[in-house]
Amino acid sequence: MRNVKKALLLISGCVSLAIGILGIVLPLIPTTPLLLLAAACFFRSSERMYWWLLENKYFGRYIKNYREHRGIPLKAKVIGVTVLWVSILYSALFVVPLLFVKILMIGLASYFTWFILSLKTIR
Repeated sequence: MRNVKKALLLISGCVSLAIGILGIVLPLIPTTPLLLLAAACFFRSSERMYWWLLENKYFGRYIKNYREHRGIPLKAKVIGVTVLWVSILYSALFVVPLLFVKILMIGLASYFTWFILSLKTIR
């Protein structure tokens, strides 16, 4: 049973990592929480994967910044909010025909903007 638990945690960590990587370029997918989830899964299933993630030059800084400072850098906030609104407004104006979906998209973008801006800013 212990091996099954470790396998499920390892798979969950890999899935969280993959979605977190997508979150780097897709605006509505939160990168840092998914990378933190992947780290937690790896911590309980594979010490090698855990340390690989923490020491990774691309992903490790997200986890370290959040763990050490409980926040994100100002540059990440600006880029995140800008990409979020550019993509949402483009989609709402030119892609999505349904008014309800447009309103929902703008509401979600507003929530994620609030969430990003409410995090502590690391200098």
